[in-house]
Amino acid sequence: MSGSLARVLSDSEYEQSLHEDIAEFYDDPYGFVMYAFPWGLKGTELEDEDGPDDWQAQQLIRIGDAFRTNPKTTIREAVASGHGIGKSCQTAWIILWAMSTRPHLNGVITANTTVQLKTKTWRELALWHKRALNQHWFKWTATQFFHRQHPETWFCTAAPNTEHNSEAFAGLHGQHAMILYDEASGIPDKIWEVTEGAMTEARAMWFVFGNPTRNTGRFRDCFASDSHRWVTHQIDSRECKRTNKEELEEWVRSYGLDSDFCRVRIRGEFPRAGNMQFIDSDSVDNCMVWEAPFESYYMMPIVLGVDVARYGEDKSVIVVRQGRKVLEMKPFRELDTMQLTAEVIFKIKEYHPAITFVDGVGVGAGVVDRLRQLGHSIVEVNAGTRPYEEDTYYNKRAEMWDRMRKWIRAGADLPNDTELRKSLIGLEYGFTDAKTGELLRLERKADMKRRGLDSPDEADALSMTFAEELGDIVANSFEPESQFEPDYAY
Repeated sequence: MSGSLARVLSDSEYEQSLHEDIAEFYDDPYGFVMYAFPWGLKGTELEDEDGPDDWQAQQLIRIGDAFRTNPKTTIREAVASGHGIGKSCQTAWIILWAMSTRPHLNGVITANTTVQLKTKTWRELALWHKRALNQHWFKWTATQFFHRQHPETWFCTAAPNTEHNSEAFAGLHGQHAMILYDEASGIPDKIWEVTEGAMTEARAMWFVFGNPTRNTGRFRDCFASDSHRWVTHQIDSRECKRTNKEELEEWVRSYGLDSDFCRVRIRGEFPRAGNMQFIDSDSVDNCMVWEAPFESYYMMPIVLGVDVARYGEDKSVIVVRQGRKVLEMKPFRELDTMQLTAEVIFKIKEYHPAITFVDGVGVGAGVVDRLRQLGHSIVEVNAGTRPYEEDTYYNKRAEMWDRMRKWIRAGADLPNDTELRKSLIGLEYGFTDAKTGELLRLERKADMKRRGLDSPDEADALSMTFAEELGDIVANSFEPESQFEPDYAY
């Protein structure tokens, strides 16, 4: 063999070379990402990939420039973006770069919810750890990512962001500290406040990423009143190479490019209307522990709401409501239309409702027709039809849900049911383009499912009990004033 050919390195020589190479990336996170992963290598998961997206490369280069300018600088980076741009991927790269180049780094990683943290942010780290050239240096577990030789002093921890766990974000002990938030709009202010204390040390790094779902709060402040303390970047999903362009165009057609939905989920801009969660969690939680006085509802008419589904993941649900109180909520799975019709008739005979509202869309039409054939008085509800207040709501669905929201905020007696709670608080909303009159429009069920949420079947059934004003039966109003002075429109 020719002496001019490089000999094969021994294991120890290879490891020394690897350490020396990676040490050069202390102030070059972009260089680390290009070096550590097998971009374009045939037979690997990345054989068709050429590296980070433009926005990812720009941020990594910007971080490196800051450390080259001042090796003891602190980093505060805030990224607000639309969906699907690769935020979780970027967080994994930053964690791996920091852990690989900063001896005995202490880090804390969190997200807006435990589900987001465990199933997306932390899972993405596991995925990229397995691809890294120096993966054998570290170990990933469900709660910690640490250096195998120094597990007690060189680590990142996956920490829930609950306020009683705020101490996890304070007092990071080590020469290098890093805190990273995913979906930062949902991180409580208390966690932000405690994190400030960890940022007093030289070389500390604080990264926050998220969809800009709220126009108030600490994440919003990064781009407004605190912008002098943060390097900020807002990213439009349409400009990123890995986003689903067809889905983005569908959202634009459905909601309008200037709607709050598209501002948040595509353009990376904060909404005009505030929190996009349509019904706030506190109102629902209060209603689930409040018991309506009997005298506040016993003279009120009983109404039924029926949401119809046939098979699959969705449920059919019957809700029985009397004034401020939900008397019963009963979900059904895998019922055909005739079986559901029998269940509705059973509830009609049991409660003798003044009105029964039935979802008439799709398979629901069969339930409506059969009930009418059997002589029952039914009000068919089509959520996609025109609302009564056409200058306020995009469609009937938005009108019914908004009436239900007002009822909840005024004080309702809801069953303490986990599925009902999730279906009430999961829905987001926005407004149509200004040129169409700024109409309230609710998130589509298909888009909820893309976010990993179930169809809000229980809440849809309850909303149907607000489909029509009750005319001569009770006072003709949908504006409750107090939970202690019930409005007899309900």
